[in-house]
Amino acid sequence: MIYFLIAFVIFLIDQGTKYLIATRMTIGEQIPIIGDFFLITSHRNRGAAFGILENQRLFFIIFTIVVVIGVVWYMQKVKGSPNKLLPAALSLVLGGTLGNFLDRLLTGEVVDFLQFNFGSYTFPIFNVADTSIVIGFSLIVLDSFLEIKREKKASTALAADQEDKS
Repeated sequence: MIYFLIAFVIFLIDQGTKYLIATRMTIGEQIPIIGDFFLITSHRNRGAAFGILENQRLFFIIFTIVVVIGVVWYMQKVKGSPNKLLPAALSLVLGGTLGNFLDRLLTGEVVDFLQFNFGSYTFPIFNVADTSIVIGFSLIVLDSFLEIKREKKASTALAADQEDKS
């Protein structure tokens, strides 16, 4: 199934970039890409987004296993659907989730390296897996709005069809 291939490619890109950062940079080392706005910064995160729930490795492992099982189950459920956005979004979430999961399982921390500064504000450093998860969830939300619109349109069409028959 193409969606599992997408998840696998995301996983490989994530793990490959993290490997390069972990093996070629020291923690805290920075490489400016676009001045002070965008930097590659070697960082480790023992928590979740924005460093919350730091050092809760067992919680993250159990939670991630549950999420992966749920995403795989739901991908199987929607695979025959004509809607391609939802399974694509789920594949992004799956690939990113597995990327961060492997880090936490093996080392207890996630390698982060993408840093953006907006003036004096530094956005929390993140990685490819995080990006994939955020894009995937955003697409899931978009798909939910589109589904509401599709259902409303189908309901309107059904009501009009019933009116024409009467």
